[in-house]
Amino acid sequence: MRQGGNKLHIVVNDAPILEFDRAKPIPGHQRRYLEDMDARMDQGIQVDEEFFPHPDPIARCRFVANSLINALFAENYSLSMALCTWLADRIPELKMVKAINDANGETGIELIFDRDYERAKTEQGIKFHKPEKSTK
Repeated sequence: MRQGGNKLHIVVNDAPILEFDRAKPIPGHQRRYLEDMDARMDQGIQVDEEFFPHPDPIARCRFVANSLINALFAENYSLSMALCTWLADRIPELKMVKAINDANGETGIELIFDRDYERAKTEQGIKFHKPEKSTK
């Protein structure tokens, strides 16, 4: 398994914000909350300008990811963790949710299924040495 292959990462403006380890079990009370979320979404959801009366898993994923980013911006961390848990549990192939604010204040959200989050590698320092003088 690749490093981080069993984790879901939430990245905002290139900064890792949340990491969910799918290898750890979800407690019963949290599972019940996820089931309640599913039941509410069964009634239909609004994603952008479109209403989905019977949302498929990807529409649900987009809805929950958008709600997660909004919860993070509102500093509602308990809701953020619940939404992250739903994404990690219900969409196991999702590897990363990436949100970026543009210059107009709009937030774009990308769902990434094909690659894990990788922390930036530390740049290698360059050392300069004074050249030795020729003795000719």
